[in-house]
Amino acid sequence: MATVPPGIRFLASYDKNQWYRAFTFALTFLLYTSFHLSRKPISIVKSELHKNCSHVTELSTDSSSQQPGLHLDLDCSWKPFDRSNYKQLLGAMDYSFLCAYAIGMYLSGIIGERLPIRLYLTVGMLTSGFFTCLFGLGYVYDIHSLGFYIFVQVANGLVQTTGWPSVVTCIGNWFGKGRRGLIMGLWNSHTSVGNILGSLIAGYYVSSNWGLSFIVPGIIIAAMGVICFFFLIEHPNDLKTASAQSSAPSNQKMHKNWNGLNGHKDLYLQYKQGNKTQSWDTELLLGQESIGVCVPVQQVVVVKSEAEPSAISFMGALRIPGVVEFSLCLLFAKLVSYTFLFWLPLYITKAAHLDAKEAGDLSTLFDVGGIVGGVLAGVISDKIGKRATTCAVMLLLAAPTLYGFSVMKQFGLGPTIGMLLVCGGLVNGPYSLITTAVSADLGTHKSLKGNARALSTVTAIIDGTGSVGAAVGPLLAGLLSARGWNQVFYMLMTADFLALLLLLRLVMKELRSHKNRPGVAVELKEH
Repeated sequence: MATVPPGIRFLASYDKNQWYRAFTFALTFLLYTSFHLSRKPISIVKSELHKNCSHVTELSTDSSSQQPGLHLDLDCSWKPFDRSNYKQLLGAMDYSFLCAYAIGMYLSGIIGERLPIRLYLTVGMLTSGFFTCLFGLGYVYDIHSLGFYIFVQVANGLVQTTGWPSVVTCIGNWFGKGRRGLIMGLWNSHTSVGNILGSLIAGYYVSSNWGLSFIVPGIIIAAMGVICFFFLIEHPNDLKTASAQSSAPSNQKMHKNWNGLNGHKDLYLQYKQGNKTQSWDTELLLGQESIGVCVPVQQVVVVKSEAEPSAISFMGALRIPGVVEFSLCLLFAKLVSYTFLFWLPLYITKAAHLDAKEAGDLSTLFDVGGIVGGVLAGVISDKIGKRATTCAVMLLLAAPTLYGFSVMKQFGLGPTIGMLLVCGGLVNGPYSLITTAVSADLGTHKSLKGNARALSTVTAIIDGTGSVGAAVGPLLAGLLSARGWNQVFYMLMTADFLALLLLLRLVMKELRSHKNRPGVAVELKEH
């Protein structure tokens, strides 16, 4: 008999539940990758909406001197972004998206706890795909109304809030606390992967037809929404329930009564009437509608549905130890991260004098560093058992690299690449750790007494507060960049310092704790 191939032996070494867990990990990774993929194009297209027309002016001057009767159209920017205040207009578009996202996030977690995650996420992805495509259609139909683009940004910001609480709740249901930092760090790289793919796709079309820079990502996220509807498994118990129903014995004829005593919807398996009489206890067990039903001598099978825990309130989630501190810290950490997300390609275009495609490609190195930083933060925090301390150290090291960006034009290509990678890791490392492993830790805190339904609300509060910073950062960047890019980086360094300051109490608590065992995060106690 032939030996079993090594690949088959490897596949057989894992049980069905492990394969479902790996499948859920990969699927939710791809789902949220598509969310970030659809957010990135606006940062790439900015340099196309307002071009540097100086070289066009020079060409037109030469041509006019040679052919006085020749008139050239010098309008190389896209109205209404051809004005002198174009930075404020672009900042207003960013702010409209992120402000709507921040407001909607607080509601999204609460709504998501009360609806099926799979359906909630599917609807959000389909509508997000529609609005992303609608922005690109502004190019196709030659739309120059600022109100149109702001409306699309606001609508897209609201529907995109369905994504994060849903996928974090789903991944938290499937993975326990063991090595959560490593698992969440790897999983959260979808943020950077989505940014990279979004930059490459948008950069491919930006110079020829920037409308496709939005339409193609919009189609991708809508297609992933369809895949979500058909394949997402919200909780391992869903599989157990389906398996129990499919394996129920069919050799006995049974009737289902869903009206139990006192209105409880318990499932009673009742046998056909026989010769025996039933006692008062049996009538009480089977309910009022079961009078005359005889139970055989063998054991009666009763399957009762457990009462689901009630959804946690907004104020109840805020009372979980550590939620307020990490939420406010994320506000400033995400301010820095999203300022880079929306403005880095334009800054590289101006500082390094590159075209839109080259600047977009170079900006992906920031996200490559973010992948490494997120995984590294998760591994270190798992090892030392100190989430807040890990974030604080990375925030402290990020400040010098932020200053380096303000003088980037003085460096060559090599140092610029290295700085992009290092800064991406140090900026996105704390952001990644707080939005994933920390959120999952707090959403399953022991004070909740096993109420897993709180995870969506806790995640929404933390990320919603962070999204306030994400909305303010790009807006301030648009206003401050008019006075010089140095002002933008001073603002980013201040935000980085404030994020560090807000974690100091938790850092001191972790350092004083005697329960910090390697691989186990320090439990935060009640205030």
